Amino acid sequence: MINLITQISVVGISAITASLIILLSAFNGIEVMIEKLYSEYDSDITIRAKIGKTFNENRININSLLDVNGIDQITKSIEEDVILKHQNKWSNASLIGVEKSFLKMSKMKHHMVDGSPYLNIEGQYCSLIGASLLDKLNGYIPQEDGYESLVCYYPKRNLKIRLGKQPFKAEVIKVAGRFNFNRQVNQESFIVPLDLARKMMDYANHISAIYINCSMNKSQIKKDVANIVGDEFIVKTNYEKNELIYKTSKSEKIIVLIILLFIFILAAFNLVASLNMLFVEKLQNIKTMISLGASRKFIFKIFFYEGLLISGKGIIIGSILGYFICFLQMHFELINMPSSGGQAFPINVSFFDSVLILSLVSVLSIVFSYIPVKYLIKKNIRS
Repeated sequence: MINLITQISVVGISAITASLIILLSAFNGIEVMIEKLYSEYDSDITIRAKIGKTFNENRININSLLDVNGIDQITKSIEEDVILKHQNKWSNASLIGVEKSFLKMSKMKHHMVDGSPYLNIEGQYCSLIGASLLDKLNGYIPQEDGYESLVCYYPKRNLKIRLGKQPFKAEVIKVAGRFNFNRQVNQESFIVPLDLARKMMDYANHISAIYINCSMNKSQIKKDVANIVGDEFIVKTNYEKNELIYKTSKSEKIIVLIILLFIFILAAFNLVASLNMLFVEKLQNIKTMISLGASRKFIFKIFFYEGLLISGKGIIIGSILGYFICFLQMHFELINMPSSGGQAFPINVSFFDSVLILSLVSVLSIVFSYIPVKYLIKKNIRS
């Protein structure tokens, strides 16, 4: 019976240790995937006006920004809400006019689903569109012509609203390709050349934002950029723009860790039961040892180390099992994410998390070995 309870203790500790390693590695993988999907589309740093939808680009000295150590690329942007039409399908979209450098900044060619990552083909303006948005419009990129055509309705500037007056202008725009970043971007984004966006919106020198990519500490570069542009502009990193998403991911990871540690504590009660039954079974032997001169401290060490051996065995087996499963997923992609088109569930083993998990389960094992043995010795053995 004691051996059975001991084996149950080992299995329980092994299972929870393996679960901690696998689930935290999975959350690390999701964090990396989210960061990649959002950080590649969203520039490292974005500059916008505090007041107004747009601002005159001459208010910011681009050359001064380029002189900041760590800034690699800069692109101007015009953003506007528009309506897209394809045959009898309509959809709202977020039009984003960008310079050619944006395609390199966002690693666009690595996110293409169909077509080509170009904003100009043979001297003609063309666009790129989110995969879900094009699907919603029942559009596709034909192999023969290499592009789709959409009608873009955009608001007239400085228009006085009158009854029967058409508030929108229309532009037929070729779509050279569709891309896949994240759900929000795929459902909303319609990227066009900056010059075309200027022409459509009748913006001579006005832009909506300036996107900056950097290769060094974003926090420090953000401070340098903020000093250059002044108090009339808002400077945000891509983390600050998507702060809720990143914080939610980290919060979920912490909650899962707490829940699994609580389950580990419940599993550790099997260890307490095992030590308790072992102590009761050997009580006569213990009294004999004491009569032969064994001290309480010596008896305590025997059962305390027994508890550590049981929990240690479970931790070692669980660690090997957990990392082995992570290895299988990373190299053989056994499990796919739902509704992902066959994309494997991401796994990222973190050295910090490994140390954290082993430290926590080791401390809990020591506590659940020390307290019950100390209590049993105090209750059953007189000095």
